[in-house]
Amino acid sequence: MSESRSTEEPAGAVLQQTPPPARDARAADGEAGPHRRFWSARRVPAGLLALLTLLIAGAFLYDIAAVRTGRPAMSWRRELARQLAGRPLDDIWVLVGAGAAAALGLWLILLALTPGLRSLLPMRRTRPGVRAGLHRDAAATVLRDRAMEVAGVQSVRVRMRRARADVRAVSHFRGLDDVRADLDTVLDDAVRGLGLARPPALSVHVRRPGRKG
Repeated sequence: MSESRSTEEPAGAVLQQTPPPARDARAADGEAGPHRRFWSARRVPAGLLALLTLLIAGAFLYDIAAVRTGRPAMSWRRELARQLAGRPLDDIWVLVGAGAAAALGLWLILLALTPGLRSLLPMRRTRPGVRAGLHRDAAATVLRDRAMEVAGVQSVRVRMRRARADVRAVSHFRGLDDVRADLDTVLDDAVRGLGLARPPALSVHVRRPGRKG
């Protein structure tokens, strides 16, 4: 699988070449496949877990091999065995350790079952075998630039989420209702132009300078 960035795409767009899927009824109708989210490789958590496992397993294997050759066990392993044999199950440190291990296990399960890459929004698939994504920051920049073209808008702040785009504009002249109506029209067109597989819902707020909300 290879990944490339086209010079004709806007900043933040990612293209991913995938093997062409088998033709079916949906392909015959012009649909290029489902719009799934991109999965993260999660190299950092996997690397940290592998390193931690290697260190712990290496320490135990070294100590066991040393005992097999007639050398005494390391003090830390003797102390660990004594603590595990002598502490009751309701001891505070036993409960803390069990809770930490359970939390770590749940976190790893969550990483394994969720796609990740929440900042990458999948785009509509127009060609079989090609997937495209747009970063949230790039999408927010496009919406902010389009909103700044509306007459009366002084400044705009856009917060892009997976399912909604929050747009907060400051208008220094014209009626707020007129500015909001123009923003709704312009931003609806801008969202459609992004080509996202699941276009976010718009939440537009307009206020005067110096007022909160």
